[in-house]
Parts: sequence; structure tokens; C-alpha cells
Amino acid sequence: MNVGLPPSLFLNHCPSANHRVLFKLLGTKSNRAAIGARVTITAGNLTSFNEVKAGSSYLSQNDLRVHFGLGGEKMIDTVTVRWPNGETETLQHVAADAIYTIVEGQGIKDTKPLTLALVQTTSVGKAN
Repeated sequence: MNVGLPPSLFLNHCPSANHRVLFKLLGTKSNRAAIGARVTITAGNLTSFNEVKAGSSYLSQNDLRVHFGLGGEKMIDTVTVRWPNGETETLQHVAADAIYTIVEGQGIKDTKPLTLALVQTTSVGKAN
């Protein structure tokens, strides 16, 4: 697909009542990108974990933020971060549908809401 042509941009516009959360981790004592940190969340009956990874793609980079789907849960009971240096940090009663920046040893330092933004689709690199 698109051999010799401009790239295509596909947008998935499927509204959902489900919730999600993303965490951007910044190390201060550990490495700055927090590579190797593990985040474990508990929300209602849901327990899940994810790790900050690097180098898991060929000739590309994955998002360093960790993402969790929460289903119908609107609140995360606990968020536990195990930093690469072995120290742990626990946060409680964290709301869903946001991107949180957690700084090692300092907790949540920034919050950006996740909203269903209306995106106007346009042609990318339209061939003449």
C-alpha cells in the first residue's frame, strides 16, 4: 500500500464509554526516561501492570508512556511505581481519563485530561 505514493492517515472514530489512563514517568535518581520502571494499578477488581520499555521496535520507538485500559472503572484505587533503582512509590485514588506525569520521589507533577477530541480529517500529501 502507498508504494511511491504519499502516506495514508487512518483515524478510528469509535466512541466508547470505557476509561483509560496514561503515565509518563520521569526519573531523578534512576535514568531520566525511567526505562525499566514497572507500574502496577488496581481499580476495582482489575489489577494490571506495565513497564517502560525501549528498543522494542525495529527502526522506530514506542511510546515511553505506560497505558492502561480501565473498562468501566472511573477511579484507580492504587498506582504503584517500582523505579529502576528499586524504590517504590504508591499513589491512591487517581482519576481515570488523564495523562499523568510522575516524577521519581515527587509524585504527580502534571495532569492532562484525555478527551475525545473532534478531529477534522484532511488529505495528507495529496498527489496531483
